[in-house]
Amino acid sequence: MNGKHNKIWLLAAMLTVVLSGGIPLVMMRGEPAAQEATLSEAARNKIVTYIHERFAVPDNVKVTLSEPVTSPAAPDFDALTATVDDGKNKRNQPLLVSKDMRFLILVPGSIIDLSSDSPAEMEQRIREVFKSPANIKLAVGGFKPSAAPDFKVGNLNVDDGKTKQDRPLLLTRDGKHLIVGEMFNLAIDPRQHALHSITLQDEPTQGPADAPVTIVEFADLECPTCARMQDFIETTLLPRYGNKLRVVFKEFPLPMHDWSTTAAIACQCAYEINPPAYVPMRTAIFRNQQLINITNVRDTVLNYGEQAGVDRVKLAGCLDAKSSLPRIQRDVKEAKAIDVTATPTLFINGRMMVGLPSEDAYFQIIDGMLHGGK
Repeated sequence: MNGKHNKIWLLAAMLTVVLSGGIPLVMMRGEPAAQEATLSEAARNKIVTYIHERFAVPDNVKVTLSEPVTSPAAPDFDALTATVDDGKNKRNQPLLVSKDMRFLILVPGSIIDLSSDSPAEMEQRIREVFKSPANIKLAVGGFKPSAAPDFKVGNLNVDDGKTKQDRPLLLTRDGKHLIVGEMFNLAIDPRQHALHSITLQDEPTQGPADAPVTIVEFADLECPTCARMQDFIETTLLPRYGNKLRVVFKEFPLPMHDWSTTAAIACQCAYEINPPAYVPMRTAIFRNQQLINITNVRDTVLNYGEQAGVDRVKLAGCLDAKSSLPRIQRDVKEAKAIDVTATPTLFINGRMMVGLPSEDAYFQIIDGMLHGGK
């Protein structure tokens, strides 16, 4: 992972929004007290499992749910809190869960009350709640019915003059409350969705095709945590599991990095020219990240490619023509379809993991899959 754009867990990252450095809790005005609700043990297990798998929370991190209360803003939803505890720190994440157990909403600290549902009113209230600096431009719009009748779904565009980001918005059907957050479908199995979406054909790999466990990694060649992950894969995971493990490598260059796309094009060119050279070339780039910059990246990757056994002239021609760029664009499109937002993101038989929370977290998942577990 890299800098402020990185995430320890995607769930915890939902608590931080680019609009400000902190998110105050805003109480809703003029609403009756919430009524107590109930949540069966099966429903609790379903929500906790979904949180672990959809937001890449490691199994050794404990997730517990508070008792629910009926949400005053959305009568068909219950409000509750998920506590994420890694043994050192606890983080609380407010949730809304539909009473029919179809939808989950992460609430980033507040449900914003509105006096009207005009875009100007919503933009102003968002600015007040998140204490957005005046130089950040906000634009709200595009509302349409969602799968849950209690909400319309729209978009918040945040422009700081350098980058633009879109954030999902949820507006209650009465137009009185707004959530800067996303609705998730509890009926969609995150792991099966990933397995059905990820392409494994004609991709750089290590390990046998018939291995019982397949790891698919989306990485950025300029990302320091990706470099540590590559070392972990090569020096720990592959030696530990041998022919029981296959690793498939995907490119996900991040827009804030100035040479990662060039390096990714070069690596994919190497794969097209001489497939066995891909991993050694990739490893060389990761091991020498600190020596590479936008000025020397072309010559450097050509040197590493040549050392790995790729014809330098062919590699230079492919790199300069950006012939392998469609492969990278395909990887990025695939990554976005399965909600990859940070690097490295890995899918272990479809189970998402982000970064290197701990080596044991990976051992636990892989060992469980090898022994017939989830």
